[in-house]
Amino acid sequence: MPTRTRYRHRWAALAVLLTAEAMNLLDATIVQVAGPVIHAELPGPDADIPWFSAAYTLPFAVFLITGGRLGDVFGRAKTFKIGVTGFVLSSLVCAAAPDAAILIGARAVQGAAAALVIPQTIGLIRALFDGDERAKALGTIGPVMGLSAVTGPLLGGLLTHEVSWRAVFLVNVPLGLAVLLAARFLREDKAETRPKLDVAGTLLVVAGTGLVGYALINPAGTNLWLLAAGAAVLAGFGFHQRRTSAPLVEPSLFANRGFPSALAGSLLFFAMMTGLMQVVPMRLQLGEGADVRTAGLTLVPLSAGLAVASWFAGSRLVPRFGARVMFAGLALVLAGTLALALADARVGALALCGLGMGTFTVPFFSAALDRVRPHETGSAAGLLNAVQQLGGTLGVALLGGLYLNTGSAATAFGVAAGLTVAAAVAVVPLSSRRGR
Repeated sequence: MPTRTRYRHRWAALAVLLTAEAMNLLDATIVQVAGPVIHAELPGPDADIPWFSAAYTLPFAVFLITGGRLGDVFGRAKTFKIGVTGFVLSSLVCAAAPDAAILIGARAVQGAAAALVIPQTIGLIRALFDGDERAKALGTIGPVMGLSAVTGPLLGGLLTHEVSWRAVFLVNVPLGLAVLLAARFLREDKAETRPKLDVAGTLLVVAGTGLVGYALINPAGTNLWLLAAGAAVLAGFGFHQRRTSAPLVEPSLFANRGFPSALAGSLLFFAMMTGLMQVVPMRLQLGEGADVRTAGLTLVPLSAGLAVASWFAGSRLVPRFGARVMFAGLALVLAGTLALALADARVGALALCGLGMGTFTVPFFSAALDRVRPHETGSAAGLLNAVQQLGGTLGVALLGGLYLNTGSAATAFGVAAGLTVAAAVAVVPLSSRRGR
């Protein structure tokens, strides 16, 4: 094949992978503003609203690492195509759902399918590109994620207002079909030595996180037992990982205090971030009677701030100031959440939150992965991504459930401020050079 043709095919394959990344992020955020409208058409308890988002992010989180292992075993391109196919089919079921239970179930299948797709992206890019071209290819992921973060809430609001909430899910179908048609440009890639699948570990982490998530989203006295049971199952998962010969995560990652700090910081930060983006449109629609388009537009300052600050932090701030930039980002987020809780300075406060989120994430992931050795990188990246999604699920459960049960957005925003402070404490070890 001529060099020019190979070059075009590689970049066409990259476009396929980036479209899949965008589909996942869009689907994780697009439903946040449509949730109250879906609830009005598919009646049920108010607790269904957080589940429209959490039913997607929870299976996505818990199956991410297993999805990466399946790519190692069966081939990343093949696993990628299977995942996209499942994503498209489950999107059709979501769009046609006659009741909330079927929609929530289909959302769970969507999340599990996305967990087959996303872990393959980095491996396939590494297989396609070398040297400087690889760096350029990997550098395109951030802007695409930023653009998707801006587009998701806005597109969700406009589609739901102008067409129907069902269009929010149907938009995945042409995108997914285009990805499958263009997937022929992908080069197959798999691990040189075939790893074993930790089936028992996967079942334990799915059961544990499912119990914890359900207990938080549906708060009641009896659910304290479910919360305790989930914590016990997750403790059993940790014990199993230390004893099994084929763990889901590399045990050596926990030998240095920096990486556990990164996991704690990721859980707390993304719980705050995702929960905040859930409560804002819920308050507007359920508490103030705003339409879904208005709710989507209200989140634009946050999403735009996140995209701009991510670029600026990566290109200017982090090269000069390093990991310390994390705390400047968290200070901006704290100011924004307190402004929402105390003064309801909506547009300015959300812009502050977005700027802080973008300023935090770039140095955070850089510092977290700087702590791991080369053979741990894949496991570390997968675990960070999984914890990020789990944090998002718990944030939707905690802040969304708090708002639904108290009727007070200010209380939810106050808890978000507390999570921000806790995240700042958790990531302190990442700001030092020890252990790098």
